[in-house]
Amino acid sequence: MATGEKAPGAFRTIGELSSELGVAQHILRYWETKFPQLRPLQRAGNRRYYRPADVELARTIHRLLNSEGYTVRGVQKVLRSRDGIAAAPPEPVVEQAVAPAPHAQQNGLDIGRLKAVRQTLAALLED
Repeated sequence: MATGEKAPGAFRTIGELSSELGVAQHILRYWETKFPQLRPLQRAGNRRYYRPADVELARTIHRLLNSEGYTVRGVQKVLRSRDGIAAAPPEPVVEQAVAPAPHAQQNGLDIGRLKAVRQTLAALLED
């Protein structure tokens, strides 16, 4: 371990975590208000210490928001469903062998057209 580095199980301050994730400290404090699962220890003077589980959760939130394009509300739903999955046993996955026909209508949406738009957007992003 290099000088100045902490052990993997050590608590992190808000400054250390914000520099590790590349976000401002006020963003981490905002996440604490939006995600009740993220609760660091607070000491005198409101100094925050993030446990290893909190650090991992903050990394997950950061990845979902900034890499995968989720909204704050979407991440809240993902975290709620993940908490529910941890409490309940996993249900078996049932795969459908039949693919929907092109231009099939589901819930009033033209699936084939949506797939064509998605492919067009993906091609534009590659350029």
